[in-house]
Amino acid sequence: MINTNLSLEHIVRPSSLKTNAPVVIMLHGYGSDENDLFSFASELPEELFIISARAPYTIQPFGNAWYAINFDADKGKWSDNEQAIKSRDLIARFIDEVCNTYPVNSNNVTLLGFSQGSILSYAVALTYPEKVKNIVALSGYINPDIIPETYNKEQLSHLNFYCSHGSADQVIPVEWARQTPNILESLNVKHQYAEFPVGHGVAPQNFYDFKSWLETRV
Repeated sequence: MINTNLSLEHIVRPSSLKTNAPVVIMLHGYGSDENDLFSFASELPEELFIISARAPYTIQPFGNAWYAINFDADKGKWSDNEQAIKSRDLIARFIDEVCNTYPVNSNNVTLLGFSQGSILSYAVALTYPEKVKNIVALSGYINPDIIPETYNKEQLSHLNFYCSHGSADQVIPVEWARQTPNILESLNVKHQYAEFPVGHGVAPQNFYDFKSWLETRV
């Protein structure tokens, strides 16, 4: 069932716990919707309260986006960072709404994003670290234009990232993702980085890898 009462439309899989459940908020990629990553829900631990959100911008011919990706002869492919920052802040507000609406633990929030949703998961966690604990960032990268220029590293010290990418990704070059560990190391942020021999998608072994990572942290 789609819930439209909060800032973002979303679907929910309740937890087996009645209160204080760890919560996973799923953020899909460009041109997709809330049903995409929700297909993982049935395979994830039953104590997790799972929410899959729909991005705010409708795109043609179908699907949704967190921000526009423009194709320009001069600039090539480029992202609308203003829209991305708006969506970053909207997701941060949505996290608060989720914690105030559902029987979840506000100190145990995981963001699970794919592609554009992964880029924004990085941005939300690094901009609003107090709202998030774990981040599963699939097939994305850290966009420096939508995160703060300086950090208080102490405020980031509790964060933990699982980052993965397809070594044959034809949409987001793996070279972009390979910069992530260095950036997180420079911030003294805990992380795990893995690559899988696939394109722009989540291979079964990738799913089981992040699932086992998540199980030990919730």
